[in-house]
Amino acid sequence: MKKINQERRTLLKYAGIFAAVPFINQVLDKSTLLAAGLNHFTTDLVINGEVYTAAHWGALKLTIKEGKIIKSQNAFDNLTPNPLQNFTADLIDGINTNRIKAPMVRKSYLEKKSNHKELRGADEWVEISYEKAIKLVSDEIKRVRKQKGPNGIYGGSYGWKSSGNFHNSRTLLHRFLTMGGGFVGGLGDYSAGAAQVIMPHVLGTLEVYEQQTSWPIVLEHSKVVVIWGANPIDTLRIAWTSTDNQGLEYFKKLKESGKKILCIDPIKSNTIEFFEDKAEWISITPNTDTALMLGIMHTMLITQKYDKNFLEEYTEGFEVFEKYLLGKEDNTPKTAKWASQICGIPENKIKELAKLFFENRTMFMAGWNMQRQHHGEQPHWMLVTLSAMIGQIGLPGGGFGFSYHYSNGGSPSTNAPVIGGISIGKVLSKEEEKTLMDGAELAIPVARIADCLLNAGKTIKYNGREITYPDIDLIYWVGGNPFVHHQDTNTLIKAWKKPSSVIVHDIYWTPTAKMADIVFPITTPYERNDLTMSGDYSNLSIYPMKQAIKRLPKSKHDFEVFTDLAKACGFEKQYTENKSEMQWLEEFYNTAYNQAQKTGITLADGNNMPDFKTFWKNNRPITFAPTPEGEEFIRYADFREDPILNPLGTPSGKIEIYSKAIEKMQYEGCPAFPQWIEPIEWKGMKNPPAEFVLVSPHPSLRLHSQLSNTRLREQYAISNREPIWINPQDAKNKGIKNGDIVRAFNKRGQILVGAVISDIVPKGVVRIYEGAWYDPENPKENNTLCKNGNANVLTIDLPSSELANGNIANTAMINIEKYKGTIPKLTAFTPPKGA
Repeated sequence: MKKINQERRTLLKYAGIFAAVPFINQVLDKSTLLAAGLNHFTTDLVINGEVYTAAHWGALKLTIKEGKIIKSQNAFDNLTPNPLQNFTADLIDGINTNRIKAPMVRKSYLEKKSNHKELRGADEWVEISYEKAIKLVSDEIKRVRKQKGPNGIYGGSYGWKSSGNFHNSRTLLHRFLTMGGGFVGGLGDYSAGAAQVIMPHVLGTLEVYEQQTSWPIVLEHSKVVVIWGANPIDTLRIAWTSTDNQGLEYFKKLKESGKKILCIDPIKSNTIEFFEDKAEWISITPNTDTALMLGIMHTMLITQKYDKNFLEEYTEGFEVFEKYLLGKEDNTPKTAKWASQICGIPENKIKELAKLFFENRTMFMAGWNMQRQHHGEQPHWMLVTLSAMIGQIGLPGGGFGFSYHYSNGGSPSTNAPVIGGISIGKVLSKEEEKTLMDGAELAIPVARIADCLLNAGKTIKYNGREITYPDIDLIYWVGGNPFVHHQDTNTLIKAWKKPSSVIVHDIYWTPTAKMADIVFPITTPYERNDLTMSGDYSNLSIYPMKQAIKRLPKSKHDFEVFTDLAKACGFEKQYTENKSEMQWLEEFYNTAYNQAQKTGITLADGNNMPDFKTFWKNNRPITFAPTPEGEEFIRYADFREDPILNPLGTPSGKIEIYSKAIEKMQYEGCPAFPQWIEPIEWKGMKNPPAEFVLVSPHPSLRLHSQLSNTRLREQYAISNREPIWINPQDAKNKGIKNGDIVRAFNKRGQILVGAVISDIVPKGVVRIYEGAWYDPENPKENNTLCKNGNANVLTIDLPSSELANGNIANTAMINIEKYKGTIPKLTAFTPPKGA
């Protein structure tokens, strides 16, 4: 295999990071058809024919008849089928036509007698003119800025906003709030909140959002592949930008490779079903991955089957960790027997794994579920330590990867130029610049938003520093659905009723829109023009996103709303830069086009990259070819080759098994080296708070809460509710049968779900996918029943530890019983009264 030069390795190491990181403000923004006469590219709609566009679930070819979408399919042939791609038409109207069709204001808020914040989610709604909505919002923003400064406004846009570089609602919001004088932002994300903070201490990089050792290298060199706490067959159906399906194609090749494949997961996931008899399923007790790893490492240590040289040359602090493994100070050796009693895997199996991993080239493909737990910093840190003991980090097909399950990590990188974007902007005067600096420096961990709203002035610890919660009086939320993705919904409801105003942009009457004071009706991605790239790490393709259908009469693009708000606040020209939608898109595309022209980059078919006018007219994705260097990329190969010339970004330049930086923080929840720390709720507790462990992974037929309001729901809903998987013996003990309505509950809340009796879940464990739309039976009551089975009603809103303050959605216990009351009507997809 030819040697990759250091410069190319560095490029590949960081290729696509910022496109793939949910919490980094990407330099992408947009506009609208401000003046059709300015566009020298046709924006006429196709009435009958085909239009190419894209979504998180891939490049799409839409068939249009008489101005309506009648068919949606993958834009590329001969790829693994993706069921998410076939329901685009449903997203135009949704179940029960739950589009927001006009600007709406909560009735009590509009009357302004006492605001009645307690009625959020339970009030009637009133339609107002767009002009009045703009005045209401701009006046309220001015009031809060005057009274509380930038620290009074939370720019709460998080996560999976619609694909597209122009209509990126989050960047558009932050651009508006930044130019207006600043706002309170967010730190981290919900997906990998714990890992993305601990990994820089261990490896000097985020790690979870970076390119993996390339799949061709894995398929050639790995002998054992361990899929640990991940379900890539489901999660690779989507990507942060737009999936290109390459990850699924590589997992098909892995299935046929004849390699030893292990899947460590409490649940028999769709990935395990996909591999059939070609993979071994090892069912682990939820929340105990670190204990299993310790049992494996203790076995390696006492049998002398570990790489001493690697530990000495490439790591820092193993000698302290070794004492912990042997139980020198706590009198508890972390033996295979000790681990077995915690994780539920037989002692002999743990010893067998230790031997298997050390004696074969082993690649750990780890997911993020195990770090969305109490003390979630520990599992990924422990897995890096296990990999270091094996000693294969930086070798072809060895080591670990934390992103094979996400956004097609490991798909070989291309040398494609990257399309551009606009910044979030800057304030407009010296005085405002000072205000912005004060506001910009104040950001809170995203998963602590409810705690912040409820406890203004409280000081928390975070990654070596302290953060004092601001007194937030206005929430502006776009492109997200926190009343589905945030933990402990009932606590969030209490917190959400604290600020004076909540403003939301949305396409549909989501649970979050229903909890707002003012909502703007936003266009779907299929009612506007845009473009995006696929391959968050590889930069494989550029996708056009042509408007497919006419927008609803009163709906607006996010950019239009923020343009008019900027006008009301006095900085319209700075916000728009006097560019139309198509002018912005041409500028973004030309960033890549000019780079291709200068460097001679061509497409995969050998042709030159077309200019924008040709690209837009052709209305087809353009694809670049992986480079030989991309196909041969080995993560940490340069570090292994020479750790002196290629040090890691840690204080020691090495893999830090023991972190002096964390030691100085003196956090009770995150000590200086990885350890087994008993979670707040788990199956092995002496006095568990409930009977069953709740596992709530990413859904199979949704992107979190997106696509809930399509006919896809008919494929998984049980008795018109979100399903709960229950072991047959547990179901028998509870008198529950397939299709029964079940009440799942704990001290935090209660939900209704439909029973699926299956041995894919072990005894004492139940599965409810996250992402179901919250649907309260009586919004005026505390702890009311969620009729639609939103799992986060039951999860815990506590931080992973003081280090990361990540969410711990996968640490929860619940009770279940057959529901005997009158089954309430589902209203999750029904617009509220007055809408």
